[in-house]
Amino acid sequence: MTDKERSVAVFDSGLGGISVLKELKRVLPNENFIYYGDCANAPYGVRSADEVRALTLSVYEKMREKGVKAFVIACNTATSAAAQELRAKYPDDIIVGVEPALRPAALCKEHPTVAVLATPLTLSEKKFAALLGKYEDRAKVIPLACAGLVEFIERGDVDSPELKSFLRELLSPLKDEKIDAVVLGCTHYPFVKDEISHIVGEDVLLFDGGDGTARETKRRLAEAGLLRECGATGETVFMDSNYPDIKNPKDSIVLRFGGKFLCN
Repeated sequence: MTDKERSVAVFDSGLGGISVLKELKRVLPNENFIYYGDCANAPYGVRSADEVRALTLSVYEKMREKGVKAFVIACNTATSAAAQELRAKYPDDIIVGVEPALRPAALCKEHPTVAVLATPLTLSEKKFAALLGKYEDRAKVIPLACAGLVEFIERGDVDSPELKSFLRELLSPLKDEKIDAVVLGCTHYPFVKDEISHIVGEDVLLFDGGDGTARETKRRLAEAGLLRECGATGETVFMDSNYPDIKNPKDSIVLRFGGKFLCN
């Protein structure tokens, strides 16, 4: 197998990174992908930074043994906790992270009010504080920790009455704010964007980091001369830490909901 034929690994704590995988497949239709969902340890957002760092490093080493040509951390929490250490340890590897799409939200109009929805750990990390510092003069930014939302999506619940009730309560602190934009700062959240939009208002702009991550991955692969030849159709293999010894198990959580989420 040539270097160009090697797969791109896409990693998330569970199902959320499939939203990034969708963008990667759109921007890089010829590439082969391995999607690794660490469903056995989800959610990451309520774990300590040290736990998330150790879990991410462990998965990276598994993917490195498989000879992947790039590693996409399709998880805001894991990016915040582990990307810097991974890049320091493997400076020659292509490692692409994701971050809350605050830049386009903050620039969407003159001094907008922007709500950033993310996991508690993402919002507590220095990486988010640094990002916030770049745009706090351009926008009023309201961080909102969304503990518990990932669990709904992990079990495939993206439109139940229980989810809708949970979201209304979760977003209630925003009801007296004139929100111009919402940043979906966790890769799970795009799967409930319609419900979020319904609650905050159809005129409120929603932003997520999937497209930017996909384009940065393409740029890095092109820069390294590793883009797969045009005309070839890429394949995707799903892996689930609940089933570490089984390739594409029929009862895997990733496969059970992956097809649905990839199509939506």
